Amino acid sequence: MRILLDTNILLISISARSPHHWVINKLVEGLFELAVSNEILLEYFEIIEQKMDSLSAEFTLDLLDNLPNVVHIEPKFKWPLLVDEEDEKFSNCYLASNANYIVTHDKGFRLLRKIDFPKFQIISLKEFKEILSV
Repeated sequence: MRILLDTNILLISISARSPHHWVINKLVEGLFELAVSNEILLEYFEIIEQKMDSLSAEFTLDLLDNLPNVVHIEPKFKWPLLVDEEDEKFSNCYLASNANYIVTHDKGFRLLRKIDFPKFQIISLKEFKEILSV
């Protein structure tokens, strides 16, 4: 299974004290593939550095860079499907990577559910946990 993690989901799963740290643990265990683009990695770094610190951002990106189940994709086409242009990096990577899901709490992604083609599977962290049966 290949997924994209919106930045908000990655951020709340980094700390070992977080109840959502299971996401990072399952990624490290290789239970799913994570699709990322350079744009997504840059956003991850900027937000983690802003909300936590630069050491946490560097550690997280080093981890993602070294896991064999993190798939680097560079979309060749840009589809303007969302109102928030900042989120389009996720929808474009989703399409280019042939991912199964985008895991997010961002309500802006709900617009993608209304599109007939291409089809998007937008799920919450709770739904993702149920799929993995964690």
